[in-house]
Amino acid sequence: MKMMKTIPALPVQNIEESVKFYSEKLGFTAPYYDDGFAKVVRDEIEIHLWASSDESWKNKGLSLVADPIGSGAESFLAGTASCRIEVQGIDELYEEYKKQGVIYDSETVVEDQPWGDREFPALDHHRNLLTFYEEI
Repeated sequence: MKMMKTIPALPVQNIEESVKFYSEKLGFTAPYYDDGFAKVVRDEIEIHLWASSDESWKNKGLSLVADPIGSGAESFLAGTASCRIEVQGIDELYEEYKKQGVIYDSETVVEDQPWGDREFPALDHHRNLLTFYEEI
């Protein structure tokens, strides 16, 4: 037995909007997408985006106690995920993403970490956290 690959799956509220963001801001392409799912790729990296767009929870009110949220695709899940992506050329990627305005905040820099990598965080348009790192 051998595990071969992992693919992060991030919740987003709108697939079409997300494909546009990942393409225009992060440099990914989308070889497949529909209303509920997208596969975006850049070089060797693949990320799956899934529609977290169920807003029926907003109308539950007090009935939420007797009938809890249960679809697993509620809109409030978008922006709650994170993943780490290994890269080569961390400084170049940082500069690219800084120009695109996707760096975590204005104070964000590429930082050496005590566990042996250099990294910086970025956010997608729903605030899912993408941490890019390069081993030192």
